[in-house]
Amino acid sequence: MAVDGKIDLEIVTPRGKALSCQCDEVTAPSVNGEFGVLPGHLPVVAALRTGIVSYRQGADTKKVAVGMGFAEAGENKLLILADEYAERQNIDPVIVRKDLAEVQQKLEKILAQTETTHEIEAEKKGLIEKENWLAAQLELYGDPPPATMRPHEEWGPPTPPISEEQDGKIESPMKITGSP
Repeated sequence: MAVDGKIDLEIVTPRGKALSCQCDEVTAPSVNGEFGVLPGHLPVVAALRTGIVSYRQGADTKKVAVGMGFAEAGENKLLILADEYAERQNIDPVIVRKDLAEVQQKLEKILAQTETTHEIEAEKKGLIEKENWLAAQLELYGDPPPATMRPHEEWGPPTPPISEEQDGKIESPMKITGSP
């Protein structure tokens, strides 16, 4: 049960409870961008993308990597259900970089193919998910790989909203339309 002004944070994976603590605030990666939770947060459910969850306990900020999943926030609780979980001290960057190179090599072979079947698409999606997980671990470790753009990635960056100016409804205030 949360103490006043604290959030009960729980991260659960298919292997069981990975983290349980009380903290002052949490930031997590959703499919629509990062979101933050403070005590007294309104209830919300969000789909998570692979990335870094950071949480603050007093003046100390800690980070962990999580795979895809879901988050449910309430007034004083955040429950994260993720398919993967890693802490910095458990990451061996040499092994992760080796695995990442293998995944990227397999992915390049698939992307070079002209034929597309459901099996190939499923394998490509699985490799991209694994690539994202390995990249998140390296980011948590402090040695991120170069950014990779995957045009068919299911959870890419959110589409920016169309401004009224782009929509043609208003003109830019800097636009000169004539003399006074």
